[in-house]
Amino acid sequence: MQKELIYTLYERFWHWLQAVVILTLLFTGFSVHYSGSAGVISFATAVRLHNVVGWLLVINAFLGFFYYVTTGTVRQLIPEPRELHVLAWRQLRYYLYGMFHGEPHPLQRSRQRRLNPLQQLTYLAILNILLPIQVVTGVTLWFMQYSPELMHRVGGIGNLAAVHMLGAWFFAAFVLAHIYLATTGPTLWQHFVTMITGYEIVEEPSAGDATSAQQNEIA
Repeated sequence: MQKELIYTLYERFWHWLQAVVILTLLFTGFSVHYSGSAGVISFATAVRLHNVVGWLLVINAFLGFFYYVTTGTVRQLIPEPRELHVLAWRQLRYYLYGMFHGEPHPLQRSRQRRLNPLQQLTYLAILNILLPIQVVTGVTLWFMQYSPELMHRVGGIGNLAAVHMLGAWFFAAFVLAHIYLATTGPTLWQHFVTMITGYEIVEEPSAGDATSAQQNEIA
């Protein structure tokens, strides 16, 4: 066994900042939507905080996009078309059955391969569908307070707010699933520790495995 750096300092900082931002947006967003019953913070405070943190999300997402593209790390999000359905099925079976019966994880994580196929497909859907919808609807709702004409052009605030709220529920479901799956490592806290320190204990490949991996890369 050996320690391997899985996440750089910036990647860890970006992850935790994004986590705080998303949780804050969910809290303030639901506070705005259920302001008459929740009563945790005032409606005006929730709106102001939601707007500020929303712009922070946009800025942090852009910086993350710039980092992942310029460093080539964005390739981690792109599934390997070859045998994708086989690898995805193995991962799904592990989540539904294998991890409850002590089976080893089908994917050995490394710096070059951190995400399994299901994670890749999920993150691609979030980054290319869910996040853009939330940003566009959120920014439009923000501009409505300064441009009443815009409200009429988009058919009123009700429909737009409903789409934005639906996206928030999807984000909330993702956060809950993400936290749960993070607890399914070798120990309850290992994945959390990895995201804090950047290092993970992985199995050192044998000489035969290394030779096989080189041959696959050449092929």
